[in-house]
Amino acid sequence: MFKDFDQARRYMDEHGIQMVDMKFCDLWGRWHHLSVPVSQFTPDLMEQGIGFDGSSVGLKSVKAGDMVLVPDLPTAVRDPFWDVPTISFICTTLEADTHAIFTNDPRNIAIRAEEHLRKTGVADESRWGPEYEFYIFDNVSFENGVNRASYRIDCVEADWNSAEGGHGHYIPLHGGYHAIPPKDQSYNLRTEISLLLEAMNIPVKYHHHEVGGPGQSEIETPLMGLVQSGDATMMIKYTTKMAARRHGKTATFMPKPLYGEAGSGMHFHQQLLKKGRNLFYDAKGYGCMSKEALYYIGGLLAHGPALLALTNPSTNSYSRLVPGYEAPVNAFFSLGNRSAAVRIPKYATQPDTARMEFRPPDATCNVYLALAAQLLAGMDGIQRKLDPTEAGFGPIDDNIFSWSDEQRAKIKSLPSSLNEALEALEQDMDFLLAGNVFSADMLRRWIDFKRNQEYYQVRNRPHPYEMSLYFDV
Repeated sequence: MFKDFDQARRYMDEHGIQMVDMKFCDLWGRWHHLSVPVSQFTPDLMEQGIGFDGSSVGLKSVKAGDMVLVPDLPTAVRDPFWDVPTISFICTTLEADTHAIFTNDPRNIAIRAEEHLRKTGVADESRWGPEYEFYIFDNVSFENGVNRASYRIDCVEADWNSAEGGHGHYIPLHGGYHAIPPKDQSYNLRTEISLLLEAMNIPVKYHHHEVGGPGQSEIETPLMGLVQSGDATMMIKYTTKMAARRHGKTATFMPKPLYGEAGSGMHFHQQLLKKGRNLFYDAKGYGCMSKEALYYIGGLLAHGPALLALTNPSTNSYSRLVPGYEAPVNAFFSLGNRSAAVRIPKYATQPDTARMEFRPPDATCNVYLALAAQLLAGMDGIQRKLDPTEAGFGPIDDNIFSWSDEQRAKIKSLPSSLNEALEALEQDMDFLLAGNVFSADMLRRWIDFKRNQEYYQVRNRPHPYEMSLYFDV
């Protein structure tokens, strides 16, 4: 929004801005913020930043936690949810003493990934188009204790409410795909979200009701640059949750909030460009994919198990990634097959639209890390010329769920649990260290936290369904 400090300051004075909100991402993918009165938005703030404790958000150790935030001027937007006029910035994190760029900040990692791409000479730009799937609920409650564990979700659209009487336009299990009002009762909210995003310079291609009957929705944006896509993702999640809250509802991007209902992924459409030309396009190639595109796919699939530790980094991720649904649990590529880990859209056949889509990820990822990791995996495939067909990754254009067990056993599988993905990352992280984009120290911290604070914490708790299965043994 702003090119320099003076432009920002003039805008704030002319539009009566009263507060400046400074947002930053922790290691695990959640946003945090601090706010200052507009009087504190000075050249000194841009030079010295404002201090915060990096150890509290996973970025640093307790013994050396001091860091500073500096607003990234082009990321400025009017925040529509504040009661007073407020400008919001996404911030760059710096070392407190030297003011050097902090190496392990997720957004800084994403910036380095783009720089590394340009330095290789293979391409000078990557383009990304995540799909944002989420649920809108009317009421959510949950409890975890020594002697009890429960959750309860309700949604005005859900057919579990049909026996109670009411509006009569309920959506059955898995029956929500492109549902129309009055069954689709979230269309006005999604429209509001879309218009809020457009006002914040985040373009929206479309929105619609997704497969999940109780309020599953999708918003999709056009392709954009890597860091821009990461910033847009954080803003889309924020705006969706805040708009829902404003209407007395709640939104979640977790992969599997409902048993037996459709899960929510965050598929990543991807392209590489050089001097404005789409490197992934070849009219004569499989699915109009070039050799570079196929090598890129080879890299994604070869490193797929390790990638999932960053693109699907929650225990709940693997409640979505189960066989038998559209969820991509097998490492192969295909033309239009939505059960493939890499799908090539059949409708993207023009020089500017040809692309591939990595389908396993979900929104529990830290989007900056997920984007950077996918780019590095694909780049490794190009640089090593990893032919996906020679590596046994397809293409497979059949319905693999109609195959025999013996046939399906020949397809390489992706991890079925968070711990499996973390183990794969421990064995395969060199591709992430290329160009000093990721650091081994940061990856080890990631693995340790995810394993000990999430995987084991879930594994070690009795599950409510286990009471039904085993209490009377």
